[in-house]
Amino acid sequence: MTDLLATQLSDYLDDAITLDSLRSALTHFAEEQKLQFKQQKSIVDLVTERSHFIDQLLIRLWRFYGFEQQPDLALIAVGGYGRGELHPLSDVDLLILSQQPLAEDVATNVSALITLLWDLRLEVGQSVRTVEECIAVGKDDLTVATNLTESRFLCGNQQTFHQLTVAINSPSFWPSETFYQAKVEEQRIRHARYHDTTYNLEPDIKSSPGGLRDIHTLSWVARRHFGATSLLEMSHHGFLTDAEYRELVECQNALWRIRFALHIELRRYDNRLTFDHQTSVAENLDYHGEGNQAVEMMMKAFYRILRRVAELNKMLLQLFDEAIIKPDSRLASIVLNDDFQLRGNLIEATKPALFQARPETILDMFLHIAQNSDIEGIAAPTLRQLRTARRRLNRFLIDIPAAREKFMELVRQPNALQKAFQLMHRHGVIAAYLPQWSHIVGQMQFDLFHVYTVDEHSIRVIKNLHKFNDPNQHSQHPICCEVYPRLIKKEILILAAIFHDIAKGRGGDHSELGAVDAYDFCIEHGLSHPDAETVSWLVQKHLLMSVTAQRRDIYDPEVVAEFAKQVGDEEHLDYLVCLTVADICATNQDLWNSWKRTLLAELYYSTQKTLRRGLEKTPDMRDRIRHNQQLASAILRGKGFMPRDIEVLWRRFKADYFLRHTHKQLAWHAQALLTHNGDKPIILMSKKATRGGTEVFIYSKDKAKLFAIVVSELDKKNLSIHDAQIMNSKDGYTLDTFMVLDPNGKAINENRHVGIIRNLTKALTAMKSERKIRRAPRKLLHFNVPTKVEFLSTKTGRKTMMELVALDMPGLLAKIGAVFADLNVSLQAAKITTIGERAEDFFIIVNETGGRLTKQQQQLLRETLIKTINKHA
Repeated sequence: MTDLLATQLSDYLDDAITLDSLRSALTHFAEEQKLQFKQQKSIVDLVTERSHFIDQLLIRLWRFYGFEQQPDLALIAVGGYGRGELHPLSDVDLLILSQQPLAEDVATNVSALITLLWDLRLEVGQSVRTVEECIAVGKDDLTVATNLTESRFLCGNQQTFHQLTVAINSPSFWPSETFYQAKVEEQRIRHARYHDTTYNLEPDIKSSPGGLRDIHTLSWVARRHFGATSLLEMSHHGFLTDAEYRELVECQNALWRIRFALHIELRRYDNRLTFDHQTSVAENLDYHGEGNQAVEMMMKAFYRILRRVAELNKMLLQLFDEAIIKPDSRLASIVLNDDFQLRGNLIEATKPALFQARPETILDMFLHIAQNSDIEGIAAPTLRQLRTARRRLNRFLIDIPAAREKFMELVRQPNALQKAFQLMHRHGVIAAYLPQWSHIVGQMQFDLFHVYTVDEHSIRVIKNLHKFNDPNQHSQHPICCEVYPRLIKKEILILAAIFHDIAKGRGGDHSELGAVDAYDFCIEHGLSHPDAETVSWLVQKHLLMSVTAQRRDIYDPEVVAEFAKQVGDEEHLDYLVCLTVADICATNQDLWNSWKRTLLAELYYSTQKTLRRGLEKTPDMRDRIRHNQQLASAILRGKGFMPRDIEVLWRRFKADYFLRHTHKQLAWHAQALLTHNGDKPIILMSKKATRGGTEVFIYSKDKAKLFAIVVSELDKKNLSIHDAQIMNSKDGYTLDTFMVLDPNGKAINENRHVGIIRNLTKALTAMKSERKIRRAPRKLLHFNVPTKVEFLSTKTGRKTMMELVALDMPGLLAKIGAVFADLNVSLQAAKITTIGERAEDFFIIVNETGGRLTKQQQQLLRETLIKTINKHA
């Protein structure tokens, strides 16, 4: 096909060039390649044919623009194009090389050539340099130096190109040792951008750990040190076994195929497998299934490839390190036992087939890593042996009694959480040990809440538990840093972390299924029945505390009492709070903030008090009301307010107001109310962070749509409401409190307060808000969250509790508030929770008479909310 199209190009390039004819040729070629890709043509052929096709185009354009008349000029392909690898949207990196600076007329023609290539919608990266300039820039810039090492002659003066290659290959250009260290550091920085994991839910095919760049890094280092221009040549130097060479080629071709499948779907260059493209890429790769099955199968295969590449990359770079950095200094070994020794900071097996002969010794190696802080990793020959043994296992390690003993010994090792478990996961040992874990390796999570696969998330939960032993983490995790060190049986918590999500992807309730697995595992591994039941309970209830804190009214004594009843005792509470915080922090780097920390702390301490007091004893609400009033009155008297005025003000408010606010909040509100004249609304904003956010207090005459107007105004300011207390005075005024955070999950900067207060006052005075709904983020468009409205039962039956689940679109709360107003539903409290793309909100509401909604009113509200929300989704 390439030769045919090249001939077609020749037919009209030799005589005349038009933009339309060139675009037509490129479009024709792209469509042919897309068709051949779907017909399963070799990806190597497709990638190299595109490179060859662009070669022919450039050579003919070179002649058309008269560059053949310039005796010292050469056209050079560099970078990926220099390797002869081009995907549909790959950059065409060019170097126009000369021995002398270009004359003005030649420079004009060069500019015309580059402009034409851009007009053809080719992603062109170009530079125009002399040989001396190339070397000077390359010495200062690692990226330029790397691109130059992959130079490939296209046309022009070969002598000019020869001068460049001689200069590039000179040891003084980039000494092998310096180049190696620079590329390793470059890779370290790149991996850090992806949180050092191959298991991001929207990975980059090229740059993620284990992606194509990791293969390129091996090639670049081998080329610079050994002169090897391919993986095959690298294997000739003894650094790759034949099997490893074949594996790298297989992985590279698989990644190429995925990248090609992505590029034929995109208009602009990108290498990220985002949610909105995963389905079409899976279809292009011929994966099929119901729902998300096709994507799950594709991504599991993709993650396995990334892990294999990452493992080979680490092993081979270690071998390069020994050959390049310290070729003559073989460090002396320190014997650890009959099976292992320490060489430098790497552990080595002393026998060549140790893991195949006695597979349980794999766990011995990780026990040494947990026990010895000097061990940083696994020596390359031992890693090779581990990879071979892992593939030849004909049963899971858990089926070996000796391995079970060693696994529990490892779980009980204090330092295993820091390094050993992470390395076990990275090298596939946990999957080789536990069948259930092997099922969640690369298991996708189709939401915007999680950023990692199930297995990577779980291993990060384990790592987070280790942080609770670090005093430096106390400000971030005050409760956990106090609780975790005093737990007697930390293995209970570690096992719960391993199993808490292990049943995801099976269908059914993963908490229930995982609890059964966890119990059976504990009994099989010799734990007592009470300990096994605790692990199982933690797995089953691992979401209970976060759901209660974020989606229930934790200032309601009934809610706390019910939570305390489910927890049972302080020991279970301590285990649960540590697992909850570790789980939240492992879900998303940006998820943990002072708001969530405060919510969990308030629930933890109020539950602790309830458990210590006894579940059957309820606190005297009247005592708490009097206590809050007395403390607030003392503050106000200290500011010069008269006791009589304070007493008159207190009489206007209902008991609930004094229960749900601290004495400092009461005094803050009262100071503004006692000095207020007229009917204008009062808007107060806390200057210091309150419970991790900014508290907005609104006092106004109670009117319909007031809630809708407030949330609409806050939404226009790109602020998120996380909590709302909607109260009325006895004489018809609202006493509403909103807890608001900025887009970064932090309290609002004080310099924004004046503008927010001004806009809210204006809107509430006019009782209307100009609708300015923000556009939904691109990522949200990929998700379909069915709108659900559920009504929950209450003990007293005086109010109605409602849960709403919907797509978290901009302006959602304003729409809900408008429906409430239209149906004469009054809001008394709200918990606003966003979980990725899902809004999971909780409301306490009453009807126009102040009582609970009837069945008919509930049904009407449900239907109206669903209709309204879906209309704008």
